[in-house]
Amino acid sequence: MSHVLGIERSILGQPWRWRALAADARDGSTGGFGGGPDADDLLTQLLLARGAPREALDHHRAPSIRSFMPDPSVFRDMDRAAERLADAVERHEAIAIFGDYDVDGATSSAVLVLVLRELGLEARTYIPDRLTEGYGPSGPALTRLAGEGASLIVTVDCGAQAFEALAVARDIGVDVVVVDHHKCAATLPHAHAVVNPNRLDEVAEGAAHGHLAAVGVCFLLAAALVRTLRGRGFFKDRAEPRLLDLLDLVALGTVADVAQLRGLNRAFVAQGLKVMARRGNIGLSALMDAARLTKAVGASDLGFALGPRINAGGRVGRADLGVRLLTTRDPAEARAIAAELDRLNEERRAIEATVQEAAEALPGGAQVAVLAGHGWHPGVIGIVAGRLKEKLGRPAIVIALGEDGLGKGSGRSISGVDLGAAVMAAREAGLLIAGGGHAMAAGLTVAADRVADLAAFLEERLAEAVERSRADRALLVDAVLATGGVNPALVEMLEAGGPYGTGWPAPRVAAGPVRVIRADVVGNGHVRCVVAGEDGRSLKAMAFRAAETELGQALLGAAPHRRLWLAGRAKLDDWASRPAAELHVDDAAWAD
Repeated sequence: MSHVLGIERSILGQPWRWRALAADARDGSTGGFGGGPDADDLLTQLLLARGAPREALDHHRAPSIRSFMPDPSVFRDMDRAAERLADAVERHEAIAIFGDYDVDGATSSAVLVLVLRELGLEARTYIPDRLTEGYGPSGPALTRLAGEGASLIVTVDCGAQAFEALAVARDIGVDVVVVDHHKCAATLPHAHAVVNPNRLDEVAEGAAHGHLAAVGVCFLLAAALVRTLRGRGFFKDRAEPRLLDLLDLVALGTVADVAQLRGLNRAFVAQGLKVMARRGNIGLSALMDAARLTKAVGASDLGFALGPRINAGGRVGRADLGVRLLTTRDPAEARAIAAELDRLNEERRAIEATVQEAAEALPGGAQVAVLAGHGWHPGVIGIVAGRLKEKLGRPAIVIALGEDGLGKGSGRSISGVDLGAAVMAAREAGLLIAGGGHAMAAGLTVAADRVADLAAFLEERLAEAVERSRADRALLVDAVLATGGVNPALVEMLEAGGPYGTGWPAPRVAAGPVRVIRADVVGNGHVRCVVAGEDGRSLKAMAFRAAETELGQALLGAAPHRRLWLAGRAKLDDWASRPAAELHVDDAAWAD
């Protein structure tokens, strides 16, 4: 495969390759922006390089719900679930929504609560405590909800592996509808309906949407429910719920759960950001204020500003704060909860830093890092696993060992390595007490004396896939520009191909060659510099958390006469009186 600018080994030790040519190898076409004869404009090349079919480019330029949303009935058990919910609405039954304690769980719960509220039913929500109850429904929790009068329980973002808990629900005579997206075993738990695009027996059209977050599946269920009630004449004398108004929640849950932003997910986020800009949800509006988001919210803000604050409730605070915020009708309550989540997020940051420092001091496996320690807060192990995965370039599982002899673990994976399937295999092999997840993330419970066995199992099962993934590691570049080409007009053109995220990566440009005019360390180890190109134009650049890395040291120590190519994301710096572009540097390579 062609190397960009002939760079086979950069300062960070990786080749630079054309993203467009990588896509061309998949679809059999030729060319790529800056790398071939194709005369397409840059935006078209960006879309094609991210997997958009040429015949559907117009849909991908402006992703809409109409263009990408399937008929909800294609999913197994969807109609059965919608019919049961419709019965409950018409009979005014007591419904309980049992959600997970993360952002996907909170937004999934909120979507159903708000839809049912518009239909005249106030559903009760139940979010388990991460520390005392753990993940997913339990027999005692479902029994408690039934005892409080719930005749229908809907589990969201959980339930696919809750065999024992759902058996208890069956025995006490309460119906359960499972709405999930995590990997399923060959046998499903007993439930009135299990709606999950990752069921092993899902039809092809439904399985094609296996990348949906749970909140996306809940939105589809809401659409099926409204359609079912419409068919029964329920809306003869009342207005239908405006489901599109809920897309702000769908967008937030989708991005925060690191779901792939392709197809329907990308439409959810693109349209959800428009809904969010109207600030119709008073809880989200209060959270934006608490997060000090004064400009239009982008996809990155969902993942790095709003999502972590909602997550903080389930990690180090009260698990139900997120769903309470997203469903409240009281502006004063919204402001109070948002302020509390903001405070808890700061507390979470401090705890996370302590756990990460301890985890980094431990030796990890050759291909899969399995790190365990006593006294680690279970609420931050997923974040730490994600940071270690990025730093090490391989899957990482972080396990908090408790005084009861059990370890609660959370793992994050790299592209091409299905960690969720491996964790389920470890469970089936008797190494885990509980475990599940999806390709890029997983959770587990393991006895402390089985951690070494688990590490050996994962090493053996995943080593080949990890080696293959790391061997294919390269920095993918979309365009090569002179320094002056990194300007506000370019940023505007690149943003037109968004929203960007997992599965639909933000464009990366190479600029140069440049000389470093000034460089220093700012903030939390960030390297800030000003570079000058051979076209006579200068450019501000920032390498985040790079001061102690080879990249940061190269920028800080570059001699005035040495030339560099910089590769990174072009961003708009609009703090000054006139907007200017800057480059967020991912890598660099010597030009001479």
